[in-house]
Amino acid sequence: MSNMKEILGLDATAQADLVRRKQVKPIELVDAVIEQIERLNPTLNAVVTPMYEMAREEAKGNLPDGPFTGVPFLLKDLLLEVKGVRLTEGSAYLKNYISPHDSELAIRYKKAGLIFTGKTNTCEFGLMTTTEPKLFGPCRNPWNTDKMTGGSSGGSAAAVASGIVPMAYGNDGGGSIRIPASCCGIFGLKPSRGRNPLGPEYSNIWCSYLLFEHALTRTVRDSAALLDATSGPEIGSPYFVPPPTSTFVEATTADPGKLKIGFSLKTIENDPLHPDCEDAVKDAAKLCTDLGHQVEEACPDIAEDFSKYFDKFWSIVTKWAIDYWVRKTGNEATSDQFEDMTWELYKIGAKIDAVRYINNLMSLHKCVERIMRFFEKYDIWLAATLYKPPMDIGSFDTTPENIFNAYDQMESFSTLPGICNATGQPAMSVPLYWNSAGLPIGTHYVGRFGDEETLFSLAAQLEKARPWAARRPPISV
Repeated sequence: MSNMKEILGLDATAQADLVRRKQVKPIELVDAVIEQIERLNPTLNAVVTPMYEMAREEAKGNLPDGPFTGVPFLLKDLLLEVKGVRLTEGSAYLKNYISPHDSELAIRYKKAGLIFTGKTNTCEFGLMTTTEPKLFGPCRNPWNTDKMTGGSSGGSAAAVASGIVPMAYGNDGGGSIRIPASCCGIFGLKPSRGRNPLGPEYSNIWCSYLLFEHALTRTVRDSAALLDATSGPEIGSPYFVPPPTSTFVEATTADPGKLKIGFSLKTIENDPLHPDCEDAVKDAAKLCTDLGHQVEEACPDIAEDFSKYFDKFWSIVTKWAIDYWVRKTGNEATSDQFEDMTWELYKIGAKIDAVRYINNLMSLHKCVERIMRFFEKYDIWLAATLYKPPMDIGSFDTTPENIFNAYDQMESFSTLPGICNATGQPAMSVPLYWNSAGLPIGTHYVGRFGDEETLFSLAAQLEKARPWAARRPPISV
């Protein structure tokens, strides 16, 4: 098993290469991943729905010839559907729901040769920046199990950080890939609006505006190769994003050139960062300077009311999500089936009519226009992914006296990533810094719309200068 342990320590590109050269069999990889899930999951609570038998059958069969043929892969238990497999979205309301079909992205993952081995923990409907659903209990950070993994892709982040799998699916409606990537010390990129498919369920609604699909990975090249495999329009796509000039993998080997980078040391509310997060940004800015980039302190023009308009979407989204599932399942929704904050957001959303929704969207877009003017002058905006280091599990718990404690805590923890969900720009959290307590603190890089290539080039340059993939948390394979 020592050799297999070394193999599990490789990234997905390297594992696929071993399969291609017949140095390891897909079933061997799947069995090894299952063994590690069984060993680590009692501590981490990262995987909530095992797919072991399905994975073993796939591994023994004729797999598609793709870039990741034979590589085990975990799926966040939110939005993406796999035929015959439970989808809960972290909610007791859906605990018995079985998907009748594959989502388009699941189809593309399968064509890439990936083997689905399980589904990972997430908060209810992805509404929180921590992964502590009442249905499954909290997911724990492999760097310190008293700390949160971030959310809402926390289960996927914990699984990748601990080495169970080299990459796992996540989605991002307000930072839900990048926040857990920061908390767990791995790489997380949110692509541009329209880059990855959301169909057939979510292509033409709010999701196609604020929601983005991709993955959390151990290495930059895995993220790039996976995006090469999955990106591209689907029938009915409401947004057009310029295609890359080459491939995203090729971008990781290209010199990014001398980039003009503006960095900021405040929250978007203009409050000071936690000293550890400020140190992480300063460290990243110095590293970028040492690599030859032009770096100066600068920040986009962010309207004071941006967060107000952005936050309103979550009550609308919650109302839509519950009503969507009621229509789909035919089951009545009652307050006892949902977490307290979710139900309160649902009730608030019910009071927002179509005119108020459109006015809110228009107001948000005015904020977006102001922010995007920054990128007429700068190639990259560098800031803190999080305003604080990973917080204690339970910090976001609600009480009868303060049902919205979680929202209060989220605003002081991280609101910056949500900007890129509104603008549609690509953004990434890069694990370059660990504080004195041994906790990872990611730094956040935003690129121009449609320009993932520059982010991948810069990320690969940072990865080469400050390698992180071999760094392992105390709870790991």
